[in-house]
Amino acid sequence: MDKYSEESKDGISGTEPPRQPESLIDLDMVPPFMRASFLGAVATERNVPTTENVAPNLLERIFYLLSVILMVITFPISVFMCLVILQEYQRAVILRLGRLRPGGPRGPGLVFTFPCIDAYIKVDLRTTSFDVSPQEILTKDMVTIKVDAVVYYSIKQPIDAVLQVFDHRGAVELMAKATLRNVAGTHMLLDLLMSKETLSKRIEAILDDCTEPWGVRVERVEVKEILLPDQLRRALAVEQEALREAKAKVAAAFGERDAVKALKEAADIMETNPIALQLRYLQTLNTICNDKTLSYVFPFPVDIVRKLMK
Repeated sequence: MDKYSEESKDGISGTEPPRQPESLIDLDMVPPFMRASFLGAVATERNVPTTENVAPNLLERIFYLLSVILMVITFPISVFMCLVILQEYQRAVILRLGRLRPGGPRGPGLVFTFPCIDAYIKVDLRTTSFDVSPQEILTKDMVTIKVDAVVYYSIKQPIDAVLQVFDHRGAVELMAKATLRNVAGTHMLLDLLMSKETLSKRIEAILDDCTEPWGVRVERVEVKEILLPDQLRRALAVEQEALREAKAKVAAAFGERDAVKALKEAADIMETNPIALQLRYLQTLNTICNDKTLSYVFPFPVDIVRKLMK
């Protein structure tokens, strides 16, 4: 058996398999002279094939020439209409006559587009988060609970995020809900309550693998709260209270046993040494005597009374 397939007794906190290196490569890290070959290799692996490496046909060249003529005629106004400013955290995916332009996403800074034939889509590369609404889940031990979470993700391949999925945010949200229900539904209730962190890491690994073709990298998943039914919550509270009372009674019984043992040892010492009893008697008198004491109680030995009675 594979050592990474073994799980611990709680069913969740097993040894996690090593994460494989991610195939999401930042295009900014690729040298400019290698981008064409790199993007050509990536284009052949996409679910939706792209044609940025295909030469334009005659009709596309005619429209390109007309766009250049229009820009020259309306110069310099056309220059301001064709410039796009991208922030440091933004990239632009440009489509020319419906085709993806070669060279990958543009930005940041000033980006030039031709009028009438170029369309661009801005993509935000910053980390984004969303809340997964509480999902009603039936656990392995047939208990209905509600679990909510929060997901943090970012865009690593802007082209794939635009062309390979209709709405990457909506797709990630639906995938997160389905994964949360599927993973949590295969475990016992106590396992979920005790191993929330491991559950979050497992959901994160599954989401990251599923969203990789969309150019999305899931950075972190956190299970926020596991909501129990009111009846189950009261039953667990009663059970825990009963356990605490039982432990308190056991502790009190052990305390009484230790006290009896200590008294027995003290009695044995006083029996062997009568002076110890007298010292204890004087210590008791010193304890009860203070300025506010109005009455004193003197213990009188019983053996003396018996002698007087005789």
